[in-house]
Amino acid sequence: MFERISISSFRLFAAGKGFSFRTTGKYLGEAFLVGLVTGFVVVAFRWMIDLGKKYLLEGLGGHSLSSTISKGSAFADTFSSWEFLSDYRRWVLLFLPMAGALAGHLLISRFSKLETARGTDSAVRAYHQNDGYITSEVIPIKSAASVLTVCSGGSAGFEGPVTLIGAACGSLVSRILNLTTRARRILMAAGLAAGIGALFQAPLAGAIFGFEIFYSSSDVEYETMVPCFVASAVSYTVFAYFYGWDPLFSMPPECVYDSGLRLLPYFVLAFAVTFGARFYIMFFRGTENWFSQLKIPASAKVLLGGFLTGVIGFFIPDILGTSYPIIDACLKPLSASAVPLSAVAFLCFFLMKAVATSFTVGSGGSGGVFAPALVCGGSLGAAVGLCFKAYLPDLFGIHPAAFALVGMAGFLASAVRIPMTAIVMVAEISGNHGLLLPAMWVCGISFWLNDGWSLYRSQPHSRVTSPLHG
Repeated sequence: MFERISISSFRLFAAGKGFSFRTTGKYLGEAFLVGLVTGFVVVAFRWMIDLGKKYLLEGLGGHSLSSTISKGSAFADTFSSWEFLSDYRRWVLLFLPMAGALAGHLLISRFSKLETARGTDSAVRAYHQNDGYITSEVIPIKSAASVLTVCSGGSAGFEGPVTLIGAACGSLVSRILNLTTRARRILMAAGLAAGIGALFQAPLAGAIFGFEIFYSSSDVEYETMVPCFVASAVSYTVFAYFYGWDPLFSMPPECVYDSGLRLLPYFVLAFAVTFGARFYIMFFRGTENWFSQLKIPASAKVLLGGFLTGVIGFFIPDILGTSYPIIDACLKPLSASAVPLSAVAFLCFFLMKAVATSFTVGSGGSGGVFAPALVCGGSLGAAVGLCFKAYLPDLFGIHPAAFALVGMAGFLASAVRIPMTAIVMVAEISGNHGLLLPAMWVCGISFWLNDGWSLYRSQPHSRVTSPLHG
């Protein structure tokens, strides 16, 4: 009798309305192919990045990628002596971002449409308004333009460009296979997820990003969910085969959540990253609007943005490029004697990184605002953590590196509107899963507090307001 019931139950389940093994796994094979293609494209992109850093920022500019603050010097060594003015390499850093930004701009304007090469914003716009169609020339052109811009000192990231590159891979595969419009949108999202999962070395976060990024509210694109998981896993595997399986950053193992009292300072951190994200968004949008109103050629705008970035980088070289050394410094323990100075230094890094990124990307330079958001969140979190450590050292037992990591998550959730991605991403890129609970706490609060604010103009608020579903 039991066997008859079990068999009957299975048949009832299999015959249920809308159930179909063919429908459920319809795009898995295609998603596997998208992940494979995107994985190899990201490997080539990473090779270009390494080459660009070697010959531009490090070669011509002589800028070491080891952060000065990680050595405990912060800004003290820079401003205690003006001897650096006699270093000709420092003067190269003043003008190198201009040259790289202009070269990237000319490459895109000559071989691609500028409005289709704006990174994550373009990918989101293509999903909602262009049936997932992205021209295939975006893949090589956007890769080269981003490397020229960021590796020459432009304050931006590669994650925005790799989002568009991955999305273009998905769109290209769907056209080669002559699939439907619906399938093209799904595979475009899968390619977007695959690009993030590979370059960030965070496959689960990349997959979640692929169905969470399309709205500024808590709505998601559920139909892209399973293809994003497949594509991200495959692309990450391809990338890790060439570049290893270690996480992007490392942090002290003692950074864990083991006291309920710490939710109180993390509550303060949630408000700090919320208002920090608002400043970042407001300054970026304001800078973007200011450049758009200038009555000068687009190439001149990019030159001006590169020059302003170079001026900041001339005095604070750590803000040039991706500024990942700042994140490394945030995630390492600092000596007690350096706490007050370092807190101020990290706050300055947050402000200057937000300003420099606005100049670089807001003027039309090729680069992303996603990775700078990580740097801003980490710097702000480290500053808050160091303040608690300095003035309430025994009450909460604060480790500044933990605040830096959770600050990155909260900043992403608030500014980019991806709370689930942020929670998982900071765990994957640091290899630390002991801070998931405070990350959930801070991301939830900051996401709620910043409702209506987003770095990306193309994000509809919800499925109801999307031109695709509305």
